[in-house]
Amino acid sequence: MTHRKEFLTGVKAGLPVCIGFIPIAIAYAVSAIHSGLTPGQAVTMSLIVFAGASQMAAVNMLAAGAGAAAIILATLILNLRHLIMSTCVMKRLEKAPLFARMGLSPFVTDESFALFTSDDALPGSPYTFLGLVAATYIPWVLGTVLGCFMFSLLPPLVADSLGIALPALFIALLVPGVRKSLRLLAVVIFTAVLNTVLSAVMSGSWAVIISTLLGALAGVFIMDEKEEATV
Repeated sequence: MTHRKEFLTGVKAGLPVCIGFIPIAIAYAVSAIHSGLTPGQAVTMSLIVFAGASQMAAVNMLAAGAGAAAIILATLILNLRHLIMSTCVMKRLEKAPLFARMGLSPFVTDESFALFTSDDALPGSPYTFLGLVAATYIPWVLGTVLGCFMFSLLPPLVADSLGIALPALFIALLVPGVRKSLRLLAVVIFTAVLNTVLSAVMSGSWAVIISTLLGALAGVFIMDEKEEATV
């Protein structure tokens, strides 16, 4: 397969995410501007940060009057899962040049991670992952720009309702893999049960962060070998 075909394969695989990212980016942009950011600042954050959950958390904390240190700490903790996700992605790209891995690593998202590590039909090529990046990064930035133009038309309540697209999108990406892999199903059940237990003894946000990190860590070991049994 040529590099061009590998790239287009990645783009094609990322099209569902591309469609789902646009309403999420619009919701983020509207929330960002309502919290006091300028359109330029909102777009710059999408260009540099490229992390929907962290950007949403940051603008919500900003709207609540949180200081810079608290926002930075919260988003740092929220993004710790990327250490594990990037490790898994780079494991598939271990034959790629170091400069390619370093260049692609900042663009790992929950969605590109899920697609690239769970779909064995996707070539383990940096060009394939670059296609996934193109299918996620570009609509995220364009959706943010669109949201900046729409912020005066959409009230915060409507913008908040668009945010449901983020968990819905990830569930849609997760289900096909769960149906094929008993090990992935075990990771999902473990993470869900852990989150339920932790939610009873701590705040929901911390429960999500901790269960996500531990679930991802468990996945590194459980998913190390290919699962041949199917659900």
